[in-house]
Amino acid sequence: MSDDFYRIKRLPPYVIAEVNAMRAAARAGGEDIIDLGMGNPDLPPPDHVIEKLIEVTRKPDAHGYSQSKGIPGLRRAQANYYGRRFGVDLDPETEVVVTMGSKEGLASLATAITAPGDVVLAPNPSYPIHTFGFIIAGATIRAVPTTPDEAYFESLKRAMEFTIPRPSVLVVNYPSNPTAETVDLAFYERLVAFAKDQGLWILSDLAYSELYYDGKPTVSILQAKGGKDVAVEFTSLSKTYSMAGWRIGFAVGNAKLIAAMTRVKSYLDYGAFTPIQAAACAALNGPQDIVEKNRLLYHKRRDVLVESFGRAGWDIPAPRASMFAWAPLPPALAHLGSLEFSKQLLTEAKVAVAPGVGYGENGEGFVRIAMVENEQRLRQAARNVRRYLQSMGVNTPAQGAG
Repeated sequence: MSDDFYRIKRLPPYVIAEVNAMRAAARAGGEDIIDLGMGNPDLPPPDHVIEKLIEVTRKPDAHGYSQSKGIPGLRRAQANYYGRRFGVDLDPETEVVVTMGSKEGLASLATAITAPGDVVLAPNPSYPIHTFGFIIAGATIRAVPTTPDEAYFESLKRAMEFTIPRPSVLVVNYPSNPTAETVDLAFYERLVAFAKDQGLWILSDLAYSELYYDGKPTVSILQAKGGKDVAVEFTSLSKTYSMAGWRIGFAVGNAKLIAAMTRVKSYLDYGAFTPIQAAACAALNGPQDIVEKNRLLYHKRRDVLVESFGRAGWDIPAPRASMFAWAPLPPALAHLGSLEFSKQLLTEAKVAVAPGVGYGENGEGFVRIAMVENEQRLRQAARNVRRYLQSMGVNTPAQGAG
């Protein structure tokens, strides 16, 4: 009996898992590891959300199968959110589906719309599901850059002209995970026009819709003229309301794509636990002060990270959005590569980060740093990094690292 399963053969080893295993082993050995590797929020959800979960869980009829596409109240709540936040009108019946996190949603839609041999345009570097959701579904990936400049559109144009078969789907992710790059509405207007001209579907991952800084709110692709004609957008409650483990997200937009995804999901799952969906309604419909509070907290962490690591001798560009910093390796250590550098940072500085190569070959030379520890721990990480850099013969600033 062969164990060479078709889809498993198409999946490379998960590079980031190597560092994760080292981190787990170090912690099991009693070491204090400052974990800036995984984008796992360290904050609790709002009290009223937890209270709603408990309240509904106590109802005897709340424990049966739920609705795969999401309970009507939650789909309405998400439609209302898009109306408030982006000025976009959505029909909760035909243009909204609840997902078990945006990761599951992307994978389900990939399954619904992809045939073996299809070509999908996806950013490199990118969050793994943006490519591997389609690879598992049998597609071939052609990489495009993440940087939203003129070269990006030139790359798209070349891909459409010289790829056989012609690409059918384009994945975009802004604010980007891992690079934290952002775009404006003019970018989406141009992208939607290009997609309509070329016959492309666009899948937009907007998981970091509310984690923006410096007073520049993120935009939705559905705000662009004709956006709903070609695009579906994924959002999540994971970061906005610190509900990552609850696994609640949404796909909204083009009714044809939403229908295809809803049909596939109906064969795969019965939807999230009803009390969790009710609590998600409370998050979207209730007081929104937690959103601004979390944004300000991450903003402050960003500033502490950039300042303290800079004083430690590692210059990190300040991200304009998301909960991540995309940090080039210190020039004197760039020869190590992102994986070896991440391993050394873990063993020598007791700081876990994610190697950039785990997000695609174009991520080499960078690491992703998640701002999921408090300011004191970030400053401690900077002190540890400073000692590590000095031990490697790197010149560091004379003053301490906070």
